[in-house]
Amino acid sequence: MTTEELKINIEKALDEIRPFLQSDGGDISLISIEDEKLVKVQLHGACVGCSVNQMTLKSGVEMTIKKHAPQIEEVINVEA
Repeated sequence: MTTEELKINIEKALDEIRPFLQSDGGDISLISIEDEKLVKVQLHGACVGCSVNQMTLKSGVEMTIKKHAPQIEEVINVEA
């Protein structure tokens, strides 16, 4: 898989999650992919400072990204 294909797959995963975040007044964007293993995202709106955002990040976002791009090992949130 090329870096571009990997990015496309990760964006597909984020598009799958985005409606759930937006329904709570939040959003997410892809910041970077490092060494084709680590994905950095940024949560926006109501997701920033939300007490469940780490759980959302690990159980929802990371799981969905790994489904689309199995080589990804970790997803981390970058604060604004």
